[in-house]
Amino acid sequence: MHKFDIVKHTKIWFLISLCVILPGIFSMCTQGFNLGIDFTGGTIIELRFQKEVTLADVRNVLREYGLDNSTIQFSGDAANAEAAPTVMVRSVDLEEDERKAVMASLKKDLGDYDVLREEKVGATMGSELIMNALWALALSWLMIVLYVSYRFEFKFGISSILALVHDILIVLSVFSLTQRPIDSSFVAALLTIVGYSINDTIVIFDRIRENLKLHFRRGGDINELVNTSIYQTLTRSIYTVCTVLFTTFALYWFGGDTTKDFSFALLVGFFAGCYSSIFIASPIWVVLRNFSEKRRRANRPVLEKEN
Repeated sequence: MHKFDIVKHTKIWFLISLCVILPGIFSMCTQGFNLGIDFTGGTIIELRFQKEVTLADVRNVLREYGLDNSTIQFSGDAANAEAAPTVMVRSVDLEEDERKAVMASLKKDLGDYDVLREEKVGATMGSELIMNALWALALSWLMIVLYVSYRFEFKFGISSILALVHDILIVLSVFSLTQRPIDSSFVAALLTIVGYSINDTIVIFDRIRENLKLHFRRGGDINELVNTSIYQTLTRSIYTVCTVLFTTFALYWFGGDTTKDFSFALLVGFFAGCYSSIFIASPIWVVLRNFSEKRRRANRPVLEKEN
């Protein structure tokens, strides 16, 4: 017997997830998401200061107007420099009075500048592109179900997809609840999370399949077999997620403001993916298998009577 029965406490794991997902769904329906300028469009301003400035200097000025989530970067060859004179700011659409106030504050705090470019732009993530991304995600899930069903069995495929949906809902819930801005990098983060999560889930499912072939007899304890399979792969799962989280934490803390939201989405998604691989996907498979067994046993007397 294991020290802790993971499958026995399935309801607890589902309840923990629901404590995040249900408030998140409520938040999505009421306040929605804080969509960035990639989705809403906005204003681009490119300035050349008389002295070198840092991105933090510019962001501090914009923070006074609630624009600190704007995309700020150096132009040209100085894109990776710590300080440079030429800065491009991409913010939400600004009214004329607000734009003038921002420009005046930049001049007051950072010195004189020349305006190189100033224009309003549309959303880079249009509705058609978003729909294409959703279709691509749905197609990838369909291919995962088909492959896992062929390689393992259909119930494994359904369980893996439900675990992926769980991970995506966790990330969406956290971003809606915290109102962190969502930009084009968020879409890339979601696709990365899907790829990571399914990899860890397949490892556990493969061990379950092996143990089913080698050690399981009809009428045996399926919960014990799944617990054994999870514990056999637990060390690998922990090592994998720790390695990934360490790297992502480094990106979050040292990658600068422009990558914080992207790395934050990865942190939430990787943690949710590790959690779902261990505590959600396998218990879902047990639930589906037990339900299938009950239906098979219920239909057996009917078939015997007909014969």
